[in-house]
Amino acid sequence: MQNLFSYPIEVDGLSASVKKYRIEASSKDLVYLTEVLKVPAVKSCTAEIFLKHNHREHTLNVTGTVKAELELTSVISLENFDKLYEGEFALHYDTKATYKDIRDMEPEFDDDVPDIVEDGKIDLGDIVIEQVALMIDDYPRKDGEVFSFESEFDAETTEAMNPFNVLKKLKK
Repeated sequence: MQNLFSYPIEVDGLSASVKKYRIEASSKDLVYLTEVLKVPAVKSCTAEIFLKHNHREHTLNVTGTVKAELELTSVISLENFDKLYEGEFALHYDTKATYKDIRDMEPEFDDDVPDIVEDGKIDLGDIVIEQVALMIDDYPRKDGEVFSFESEFDAETTEAMNPFNVLKKLKK
């Protein structure tokens, strides 16, 4: 499927002043986002993005907010429900760096490694998709739903089947 939700920006064409972009997904975009995010439905998705290009230091700072209403499936009841996600983000790009440069840096786990501008462009749509994907709960459930496990065995059988109890017997 063609990437409908795409907003490429030429980095070299950006001025040093802060540039603001507002993105709102169309109905076709929502179908595409549903497929990409692997959720039952994306009902709305908007973003405000601010770009600040520092030509002298070869950096691009991208900040903004993302808001998306998604239909999710509860891992507890398996029922669909709607959830609104809102969040802020900040990304830092090195406009001259390559993947080889980043590998040569040998960054530590805690280091803030800049993102890379590919072919002189960034795609604001990809940034929005990434930020929404990062906000989605790993195990979504409706508000108030709590998982409670009830064993089909009685307490003695459950205790006897506990693998750690079997190991305790081996120790003696």
